[in-house]
Amino acid sequence: MAGDVDFLALSFELRGLDAARAEAACLALGAHAITYSDVHDDAVLEPAPGEVRLWPATRVQALYPADADAAALGAGLARELGFEQGRIATQRLAGRAWEREWLRDFHAMRFGRRLWVCPTHEAVQEPGAVVVTLDPGLAFGTGTHPSTALCLEWLDARLGAGTRLIDYGCGSGVLGIAAAKLGAARVDAYDIDPQALLATTENAAANGVSARLAVHAEAAQLPARADVLVANILARTLCELAAEFAARLDAGGTVLLAGILAEQAEAVACVYASWFDIAPCGERDGWVALAGSRKS
Repeated sequence: MAGDVDFLALSFELRGLDAARAEAACLALGAHAITYSDVHDDAVLEPAPGEVRLWPATRVQALYPADADAAALGAGLARELGFEQGRIATQRLAGRAWEREWLRDFHAMRFGRRLWVCPTHEAVQEPGAVVVTLDPGLAFGTGTHPSTALCLEWLDARLGAGTRLIDYGCGSGVLGIAAAKLGAARVDAYDIDPQALLATTENAAANGVSARLAVHAEAAQLPARADVLVANILARTLCELAAEFAARLDAGGTVLLAGILAEQAEAVACVYASWFDIAPCGERDGWVALAGSRKS
């Protein structure tokens, strides 16, 4: 959407409302687009595969045609969602290329010595740079989250050429694509979220690594063995999957775990200690990554 077309924007805080219900009500009244934003700058924990997480205080904004009746739309939304119309804010927005607006603040980022994640509207000129080209999208993972950054830094420093790697809960595919660009011989990416599978497939193609990166919708499709398994998901889910991860790694294989708050690191390490010699390998902004070598 570009040019001088204006839009009518209606917005309101969820305050406990089901997000899917709110979105359905907005769409039923003719919304062209719906976005969610953080009201209080709260952190959102890394989601488990297939999980969608919103902020504790989330604002919904729906865009309607410029000539829409703001009062009628507000009354309709309030009626559908069961709250007072005064809770809904309205404003007029000048027509712009909204699908590109949110890219303005996303710039190339360096992880470790040579690895970069770079949006399509920029270029990295650093000699010897290994560049993952990636725009933010619906699937999780661009490197902006501390736990993703920790994984990227580990891959830059530790990943060996010819490695077979599993990216468990791949999101956007950034970790698996980075591994392929850093020399992994084979990457198998898994997620139960269809949007993540699509994003990983498209991003792998855009980065020229599709021949070495396979995308799987079922965990059973993953290879029986790998050299490295990376999982950047919630601590609770990591603990539940410890035995499965151990079964997919031969003695000496490496597990890299992230999405762990500092206060959760000891508990996660204790669970994995049955199978791995495991220890913290990085910490950033209250988030910890653990790396472990599979015991004999």
